[in-house]
Amino acid sequence: MLWQIYLPMLRPGMITAAILVFVDVMKEMPATLLLRPYGWDTLAVRIFEMTSEGEWQRAALPALTLIVVGLIPVVQAVRQSASAR
Repeated sequence: MLWQIYLPMLRPGMITAAILVFVDVMKEMPATLLLRPYGWDTLAVRIFEMTSEGEWQRAALPALTLIVVGLIPVVQAVRQSASAR
């Protein structure tokens, strides 16, 4: 009953929740700064370091990448939601 009824009903909500968590975690800055291993930089950390040093032109490409990577799953979720109606 779980596999035939409940999981098909829960799947869209679980996928949407996973997408929203992915986007939120990707843009999370304070936790990334505190919990990252030494020598590992995420896009958010690289953007923060470059902008704090005044290197706005070098920070533009990682910032746009972060926006696009965060926006793609949201656009897909909206399209799936619109097609489900």
